[in-house]
Amino acid sequence: MRIALNVTQGLTGMTEPSAFAGNAAEAGGRLSLARLTLTDFRSYPHLRLETDARPVVLTGANGAGKTNLLEAVSFLVPGRGLRGARLADLGRRAPGSTEEKPWAVAGRVNGPLGPVDLGTGRSPEAGRERRQVHIDGEAAKSQAALAEAFAVQWLTPQMDRLFQEGASSRRRFLDRLVFGADPAHAGRVSAYEQAMRERLRLLRDGTRDTAWLAALEDTMATRGVAVAAARLEVTERLAAHCAQAEGPFPRAGLRIEGTVESWLGEGPALEAEERLKAALAAARIKDAESGTTTVGPQRSDLEVTHLAKGQPAALCSTGEQKALLIAIVLANARMRTADAGAVPVLLLDEVAAHLDSMRREALYDEIDSLGAQAWMTGTDAQTFSSLKGRAQFFTVEDAAVTATD
Repeated sequence: MRIALNVTQGLTGMTEPSAFAGNAAEAGGRLSLARLTLTDFRSYPHLRLETDARPVVLTGANGAGKTNLLEAVSFLVPGRGLRGARLADLGRRAPGSTEEKPWAVAGRVNGPLGPVDLGTGRSPEAGRERRQVHIDGEAAKSQAALAEAFAVQWLTPQMDRLFQEGASSRRRFLDRLVFGADPAHAGRVSAYEQAMRERLRLLRDGTRDTAWLAALEDTMATRGVAVAAARLEVTERLAAHCAQAEGPFPRAGLRIEGTVESWLGEGPALEAEERLKAALAAARIKDAESGTTTVGPQRSDLEVTHLAKGQPAALCSTGEQKALLIAIVLANARMRTADAGAVPVLLLDEVAAHLDSMRREALYDEIDSLGAQAWMTGTDAQTFSSLKGRAQFFTVEDAAVTATD
């Protein structure tokens, strides 16, 4: 099944492709972060780090601040970063003080269309859970604008349990993959979730305003079907890239399991919208009693299979699950390169420590062949010894970063 969807479809219909998405393949460049500047972010009072387009290796003891750097880079794209942290928890606190300082992250990105300066942060004027975004010095209307200029994918040790946890973690993982291919996806997800929260509030309050409920359900239907269609589109194409992969990482099978997705497989999107509207209206009493929305794309799940074994990822060994995750991220990087001519920046936190030597070297070779700027962390520099000459090395100690090439 293949759902045809313009990857730049916006909240109110079809829009023109972005300059970045439309010209990346023609420009034939690649994405890299040339400069990272931090102000009162996590453990860093101030940092300015210059890098080139090669992979970046960050080594140091646990707690030195390596993951904080990767998290800072992850805030140059939409979302809540690789830790999913609240904005109010990211600011540095001076010793002995409980006051959180306003924080900022800035980066100069080199891409197919040349350098772009990105900036984001939280200030007292921005509100507790809102962040400001600037692109080339101009304020952007929303975080979604970041995805027009930069793309990042990450793996962290916390994601090792992705196949054991609930479906929400896998949906977030999939949505980050979709963001890279379709920057407007973030806006659709946000609009759907906002309407869903407002509908639940009205239901809990016992409202009789059926017209307002119907309007919210109409918004949920149009946005929800668009969200499901975008997920289906990316999952199908990514599954093809995973199935074609060769080497020591296992081939992964991917599919979306969900009611809305099944409707899209049975008929056109407009019909799926009508079915979702009807289902939401029929579920008002049940949703009011349960306090949850019982139908919609927020209940879908990403199912992953170890193709060689024909076994669900959840039943695979811990090592196989890690290898499947890496295989999916690498396949996504290959897909993005084929689609836009620019491989995303990869943030790989402690990814090599638990790989055997064959898979570790295969990972480095794949990064090298993709031309990806991969930011990798580890406690032992020897783990990355085969990258000498192919990567730039930095030591991190007490929130200070020193080049060690």
